[in-house]
Amino acid sequence: MAKKVYSGNQAILEGALKAGLNFYCGYPITPSSEIMEGASEIAVKKDGFNFIQFEDEIASINGLIGASLGGAKCMTATSGPGASLMIEGLGLAYMAQTPLILVDVQRVGPSTGMPTLPAQGDILQVYHGCHGDYQSIVIYPSSVAECYQYIQEAIYLSFDVRQPVIFLSDAYLGHLRETVDLNKNKVVKRKIKTQEPWGNKQRHVSGLLNKNGEPKTKDTEYYREYYQQRKDKLSKIIKDYQFYKYDDKKTDALIISYGFVSRLVKSVYPRVSTLTPILLFPILKNMREICQPYKKIIVVEANDGQYAQIVESYLGRSVIKINFLGGRIGLEELKKTIQKEVSNDSPQF
Repeated sequence: MAKKVYSGNQAILEGALKAGLNFYCGYPITPSSEIMEGASEIAVKKDGFNFIQFEDEIASINGLIGASLGGAKCMTATSGPGASLMIEGLGLAYMAQTPLILVDVQRVGPSTGMPTLPAQGDILQVYHGCHGDYQSIVIYPSSVAECYQYIQEAIYLSFDVRQPVIFLSDAYLGHLRETVDLNKNKVVKRKIKTQEPWGNKQRHVSGLLNKNGEPKTKDTEYYREYYQQRKDKLSKIIKDYQFYKYDDKKTDALIISYGFVSRLVKSVYPRVSTLTPILLFPILKNMREICQPYKKIIVVEANDGQYAQIVESYLGRSVIKINFLGGRIGLEELKKTIQKEVSNDSPQF
C-alpha cells in the first residue's frame, strides 16, 4: 500500500528500516518505548536484523558504538533522562567518528519530571551536552510523515559525516497517528559505507586523540588540524541537508518554531510569516538571510527559551521569546500571545 497510518514512533522505526537499519539496542523509557517494542518484534520476523535490550542506557550507547564499529547500521531511542545517561558514550562516538542514531522523544524534565507530557526541553543538551569541542547534528521533524522521511536522511547524514546524529521528537509527535504517503515521502537512496567488520583489517579505536592508532595526547598542532578537518568536512556535507520550511506572508514579524509547536503556531495564526527549522543544528546556513528583512523575530517553543538564545546569538540581534512550560499549550493563550507580539500592520485574523 502507498499509504499507511503510523504513529510518530512507528514512522521513525519504519523509516529507519527503509534506510537500512539492521541493529537496535536500548532500554525502554516513556514516551519512546514503542520504538523499542517494534524493533524487538522485527528481530523475531526479519533475518539479519539484530536487537538487544540492555540493562540501562549507559550499556545501550556503548553497545551501539560497538555494533557500528563492527559494520552495523545502528539506532537507539530514549527520552531526556536516558539521553543524559548516554552523553558520556556519545562523546566517545564523536571522538571515534562513529555513525549512529540517537532518537530522543522528549518529555517534561529534569529527572523523572512529567513522563507522559511533551516538551522541548532537551535542546541545549543535544546541542552541546558532551564536554570538549565538537559539532552536533540534530534533526527535529514536525509531522509523522516527516518522522518517516527525515530519519532516513539522518542515517545517511550520519554515515556521510561519520558521527552521531540526534533525532528529536516529543511525547505529542511520538504518539500522534497520521497517514503517511510512502510514495510522496520518498527519500533519494544514498550509498552507505559501513565500517569493515572486526577481524578483516587492523584498526585502533579510542577516545584518546590518535593518528593511525598512535596516541597524540600532547600534540596541540595535530589536535587543531584534526578538529579543523572535522569542521570542514561537516560544513561541506551539511550543505546537502538544509532541511526547513519557510512561509513568507510579507509580514513585519517572523515566527521561528519547530517540532509540534510549529503546527500549533500555524493553526492559530496562519497569516504570519514562519520559519520551521528541521535541521536544528548546525544552525541553518541561510537563517540570517531569511531573518534579515523582518522587524521582529519571535521564537516560540515549549521550554524556557533554549533555542531562542542560540538563535539570538547567531543572528546578533534581540529576539522575542514566547515560552510554554509544563507540557500543555492553550491555543487561545498562544493566539493572544502571538497577536500581542506581532507588529500592528501585520495581517490579523
